[in-house]
Amino acid sequence: MGMTATEKVLARASGAVAVRAGETIYPDPELVIVHDGYIASCKTQLDERRIHRLFDPKRVMFVTDHAVVYTNAQFVERGAAIRRAVSDWGVEKFFDVGQGGHGHVFPMEMGYVSPGTFLFANDSHCSNNGAIGAVATRTGTEIVTVLATGTLWIEVPFTIRVTLTGRLQEGVFGRDLGYRLARDFTNGTYGVEWDYRVLEFAGDALDHLTLAQRVAICNTVTEIGVANVFFPPNDAIIAYAKERARRPFTPVYSDADASYEAEIKVDLGKLGPQVVLPGAPDRATDIGEAVGRRVDHAFIGSCGSGMYEDLQVTAKILQGKKVAPGTRLFIVPGTVASAKRIVDEGLMKIFQDAGAIVLPSGCGPCTKGTMAPLASGEVSICTAATNSAGRMGAKDAEIFLASPATVACSAVQGKISDPRACGLRLN
Repeated sequence: MGMTATEKVLARASGAVAVRAGETIYPDPELVIVHDGYIASCKTQLDERRIHRLFDPKRVMFVTDHAVVYTNAQFVERGAAIRRAVSDWGVEKFFDVGQGGHGHVFPMEMGYVSPGTFLFANDSHCSNNGAIGAVATRTGTEIVTVLATGTLWIEVPFTIRVTLTGRLQEGVFGRDLGYRLARDFTNGTYGVEWDYRVLEFAGDALDHLTLAQRVAICNTVTEIGVANVFFPPNDAIIAYAKERARRPFTPVYSDADASYEAEIKVDLGKLGPQVVLPGAPDRATDIGEAVGRRVDHAFIGSCGSGMYEDLQVTAKILQGKKVAPGTRLFIVPGTVASAKRIVDEGLMKIFQDAGAIVLPSGCGPCTKGTMAPLASGEVSICTAATNSAGRMGAKDAEIFLASPATVACSAVQGKISDPRACGLRLN
């Protein structure tokens, strides 16, 4: 019996001929990514145990993307502690403020992650890397064990194959598909278990999904607790990766006789724009259910919708228009490279002319509202990773989730609006 792509990557990383779902393994990562919220605490824990060296500093990447702007004394001290750790441990891949951007995005853009790569990271949205055909495993606080030993036990997850047919309609994007999938898994539509499963996408529709669309899908379904997401890289993705790769790579694909726990099919042509109701990221509904709701706050960015393509769609909608009075719109480029590009290609002027506020590359408001928070009773529509109460400020504020196109249209109208009504070709 053959293996799924995820099983193949994990087998190689474990030095095994083959692995099967349910087995316990200790994979050896090509890269370990740690975000700014964990670095200082890892240093403290290892110092307490008299462990003063990392397993391999050359394979470790530290990223500042959550607290990009120090808004309080705690962040200032944490930043200083991170830089001391970098110096003490000799970490060369350190992307501080203004140097990389979001750690779930720029490693792919800069060629540190390629098809077939296996990596550990502390944050669950490392699943983004499945968009390029890599496998990333989230460790949470146990990232400290990986830093010390170079590995961590994991259970090989079962895989669900999701076959996509048709094409996304005008005004419908990867985020919309991700939201609908999250809803339909958790409400029992598919009748399968999703917790700690890999969602592997297949089907003719994949060739019409860009890297940014794939990232948006990976990012969104992660919120319901899947173990990972995997897109087999097509020729366009491989060409993108080859232009950037810092080391040779081999794309990985599932065998024809690979075993899947379940298989489902989704017709993209039947999907319309979605909006996620406040309270949980799986409360998706057709946008018509929320159209007309006033908007005080709008945000485009986060690890799922901050790629350059997302910013292009936003600019297309905002060009020649103004953000509605009483509404504030925040745009956060996912990476420093994208931030530079919006200046070079004129998107920054469009954003500024429209009255939007462009924040530094990173998580933006999605990181507990440390920037651009919500006041009591306010309503936000945004592309944040999730929308639990208090996620971006006041606990009684309401957070709706949607695609960048829906958010941009809503910011212009001052109320939740269907992007198909803006009169532009968006796809």
